[in-house]
Amino acid sequence: MISTAADVVRLLTVRGETLAVAESLTGGMVASALTAVPGASKAFRGSVTAYATELKRQVLGVDADLLAARGAVDPQVAAQMAAGVRTVLGADWGIATTGVAGPEPQDGQPVGTVFVAVDGPFGPGRGCADGGKVEALRLNGDRAEIRMESVRSVLALLLRELASEQTGNERAQDTERNGGF
Repeated sequence: MISTAADVVRLLTVRGETLAVAESLTGGMVASALTAVPGASKAFRGSVTAYATELKRQVLGVDADLLAARGAVDPQVAAQMAAGVRTVLGADWGIATTGVAGPEPQDGQPVGTVFVAVDGPFGPGRGCADGGKVEALRLNGDRAEIRMESVRSVLALLLRELASEQTGNERAQDTERNGGF
């Protein structure tokens, strides 16, 4: 996980971009993984641990009707958390975790149900209609294992997006150099 966090920090630093994190079930573990990387301050803006559902609405701007209808463990909630932290902390990229680590089900969702999301400056034709991407996970294991895998998964999702954006930018530059062909 530390190598994934290091790769995220390296790519963001090279690109001159920043990251903000919104966490629920991971309770600060994503921020901890990122800040364990030397030089993280060049890219990491900060985090919001919105463990209580009302903080997702009050601090991150998650839609109150969505929370009332579906609860905090929902893909749209994850997407809005990522977008909200990106806005609140003034970052280029936002990532979020929400889910059920156990020991009991929550919001009608079984233990191991997790949603991780990324919101950022996606290129044309990429991302969801609201600008973000969400991954649904069904994780096994105890509480600690579910939380650790959630951290790994959200960092891996961001890393894939950063690598994908890099490839897209290189293609666009090649097209420009070759006269648009």
